[in-house]
Amino acid sequence: MRVISTNIAEPKIISWRGKDVQTGIYKFPVDQSIYLDKEDVKDDHVIDRRYHGGVDKACYLYSVEHYPYWKEKYPDLEWNYGMFGENLTVEGFYESSIKIGNIYKLGGALVQISRPRQPCYKLGVRFENQKIIKEFIDSLFSGVYVRVLKSGKVSTGDEFILEEENKNGVSIKELNILLFHYNKETDSTILRTAVNDPLVAEGDKKYFKKHLA
Repeated sequence: MRVISTNIAEPKIISWRGKDVQTGIYKFPVDQSIYLDKEDVKDDHVIDRRYHGGVDKACYLYSVEHYPYWKEKYPDLEWNYGMFGENLTVEGFYESSIKIGNIYKLGGALVQISRPRQPCYKLGVRFENQKIIKEFIDSLFSGVYVRVLKSGKVSTGDEFILEEENKNGVSIKELNILLFHYNKETDSTILRTAVNDPLVAEGDKKYFKKHLA
């Protein structure tokens, strides 16, 4: 895996249900490196810290391999990297093969795979269609947030060097299934693995612990 674009945003005012709302989802590529800090990306703008930023959501990654899928669905948009609000657009990133809890050296930073994206209405505003929320969930192309274990600069071309693999953990795709598409007949083993894994964020566990009832 390697970084093909570094992206940050300036705050933008959007209209939502008759109110003006500020957002940082309109990210665009920048020519310089970005600095991954413990709770956010330096010089980026995290507006609503109830749902964005913080230790488990310090930086968001999205796969360039998913872009053609979405471009076919939304051909009339003006496309650029950062469309999904990601700080890092990444080549060779697949939710089905990367485990929650994996640790990677990335440029001058050390990052840990933490939480899949749960989209909100702002993605719908960005794509000019709220139906993308369900499409995004159903696609299982969630991208992922990372914890920043060591702060540092990340540049275009930097490769993800696996430092530690959570071999017995769940993949990003499997966690998405637990969050949004759980089937008791097929997914109960994955559920038990995720519940007992200390590297799965408590913020995600609360959503699927109800399946244990």
